Amino acid sequence: MRWLFNTLMQLLSAVVMYLIGTVFFGIALIPGIVLSFKTWACVQNMPGAVKYLLLGLSMAGGYFLFGLTLVLLAGGVRAALFLRLKEGDYSIFDLEAYKWAFVSALYLLVNYTFIDFILLTPFANLFLRLLGVKLGKNVQINSKFIYDATLLEIGDNTVIGGGAIIIGHIVERGVLKLRKVKIGKSVTIGSHSTIMPGCEIGDHAIIGASAVLLKGTKVEPRDIYYGVPARSLREKHREAKENGQA
Repeated sequence: MRWLFNTLMQLLSAVVMYLIGTVFFGIALIPGIVLSFKTWACVQNMPGAVKYLLLGLSMAGGYFLFGLTLVLLAGGVRAALFLRLKEGDYSIFDLEAYKWAFVSALYLLVNYTFIDFILLTPFANLFLRLLGVKLGKNVQINSKFIYDATLLEIGDNTVIGGGAIIIGHIVERGVLKLRKVKIGKSVTIGSHSTIMPGCEIGDHAIIGASAVLLKGTKVEPRDIYYGVPARSLREKHREAKENGQA
């Protein structure tokens, strides 16, 4: 009967997440709805083409109001509740796992609806800071796959390439494992690369495009990692030199 209990708990969790999404989306839609209704009230006596153009513009503007409101709402709720994930190993039905699911849901609300419009803008950095990322100055983020924000540190002048995945959790044999990810200053994370839980990347390091940095990898400052799984270019040169001397 264990499987039935797990299934019911997952179903209940999904319903709760849907309800949370309904509440957040509903509140975030209010400014756009108000704008559209105000616009409609003002254009009643205008010619048809002008009326519909202004109404269309108000609805488009309403979408951006919705997105920005959702960014502030989702991030603000996380910050107001002081929700921070703790490193450790947890059952998927542990309280910490539910907290992880809730914080993740807040991020996904924006991820699936609006985040493409704020990448490489100050709004993306503001959103991640509200979600709990320890973010340095002048960080450029061009990816919407930045998960587990409260476990993430990014130093000054670092660039996160398009499609890069940075993740602080992994599930192994039914156990949720949460680990911090630390990225130093002036680091370049290549496009579509993957940074797994527990990784630490030193200042001025480069992670090549599409590289996969396995969990717990420690990258020395100014080193370059490439490939799947990612390996150190410095170490490769060192091995080649040693083999040449043998």
